Amino acid sequence: MPMSLADHVRLMARNNAWANARLLAACIRLTPEEFAAPRTGFFPSLRRTLNHILVVDRAYLADLKGPGRRPAANPIPYPDAVDLAAAQSETDRELVGYCDGLDDGGLDRVVAIDRKDGVAYRETVAAILAHLFQHQIHHRGQAHAMLSATRVAPPQLDEFFLASDAPRREAELRRLGLEAR
Repeated sequence: MPMSLADHVRLMARNNAWANARLLAACIRLTPEEFAAPRTGFFPSLRRTLNHILVVDRAYLADLKGPGRRPAANPIPYPDAVDLAAAQSETDRELVGYCDGLDDGGLDRVVAIDRKDGVAYRETVAAILAHLFQHQIHHRGQAHAMLSATRVAPPQLDEFFLASDAPRREAELRRLGLEAR
């Protein structure tokens, strides 16, 4: 049976949570100074880059769930990697739960996005999720490159979708509570 778009979105949400958990687990091994140290990237530190991912995840989840997006008061709400990992895990579980509740019809629903710039944006759930997943991958790649310049080796983040990679991630997904439903 072919995979539906809703099935693909559910897998992407799990891939996102798995990749975030792996990357943040590596960052937890850094000292607070290493985590905050200036690095080359759009957001010039691991701390800023990974907090940006969380802030944007929360904003789009608020849009998807209904009116309620609030501008982030602080671009670095979690300066500590351990606290950031816990907050990101909670947000990732919320995203997985949201995606688990979708069917293909729900992906066509149009949602208002309030970017607080006075423009009335309207996008489908499918387009918002595609954008959100791409955003996460983009900035995780930057963080991965930054991490490679530290004493902590960056984790493998691309062994998720192929059946031949399944044994490498099965126990970890189970530990994270991210098994396919």
